Amino acid sequence: MPKTATINIRVDPVTKSTAEKLFASFGITITDAVNMFLHKSIMEGGLPFELKQPRYHPATEAAMDEAREILDGRRDAKRYPSARALFDELDAEAERETC
Repeated sequence: MPKTATINIRVDPVTKSTAEKLFASFGITITDAVNMFLHKSIMEGGLPFELKQPRYHPATEAAMDEAREILDGRRDAKRYPSARALFDELDAEAERETC
């Protein structure tokens, strides 16, 4: 069936950009995703499925964001004079979190 109907949706730019990146990770466009959603909704007679990437603990997400920034050169990596100094700092942070 040829596609001749148009749906216009207004969303904020951040939502659109985030959705485009998410759907691109699955190899589809927003149009593809909306068409999939509509077809599956009709077949199921309601909201049809979950298509998502895993969500992590906020501290884990923050660490992953920091790693991406370091890899992209937008942030300098923190350096330690020794492995012991790194572990001492990690131990101190863990202790603060348990208090």
